[in-house]
Amino acid sequence: MNRTFNFVCAALGLLLLLPLLTVIALLVKYHDGGPVFYAQPRVGKGFRLFRVLKFRSMVVNADQAGLLTAPADHRLTGVGRLLRKHKLDELPQLWNVLTGEMQLVGVRPEVEPYVAMFREQYALLLNQPPGITDPATLAYRREETLFIAEHMEQQYVSEILPEKLKLSLDYQRNRSFFSDLRVLLNTVLSLTP
Repeated sequence: MNRTFNFVCAALGLLLLLPLLTVIALLVKYHDGGPVFYAQPRVGKGFRLFRVLKFRSMVVNADQAGLLTAPADHRLTGVGRLLRKHKLDELPQLWNVLTGEMQLVGVRPEVEPYVAMFREQYALLLNQPPGITDPATLAYRREETLFIAEHMEQQYVSEILPEKLKLSLDYQRNRSFFSDLRVLLNTVLSLTP
């Protein structure tokens, strides 16, 4: 039932959002002529790698300068800053849900180096596909504002990621279809200004 629900919601979401997705794609392309999408390898169900899709919000090859985004990161494009503020850069992940690589609610997919540091926790969380949103996503919606620029990596690994994993594990223990609906509703409500 969960897979069917995710598939139907993702398909409807992509269909209904097609005009918005088209406008965003044109804005990203027009801004600097670079690729519209950014596809980054992330760890999925059973520790298998997949490419998470996003609208590109940074200059091309920005990930070569680090995986984390500082509060006023110079790598963000003008359009990208707006997309990230409203989480619109995440909308292409509905395609990842449609293909079964992700689901609507679940732990956020992470890059390999961070998963390796917390393999025990991820072993419990990645027995199913990662998700677009969950309580940790909502709690850390403005994660980049918490970073201290000189200590981002250390802060993420020692403070932020462990707390996000704790929230995701706590949610996973008592998760139900109705709690997922509540998380989805809270996510949509958090997108409105």
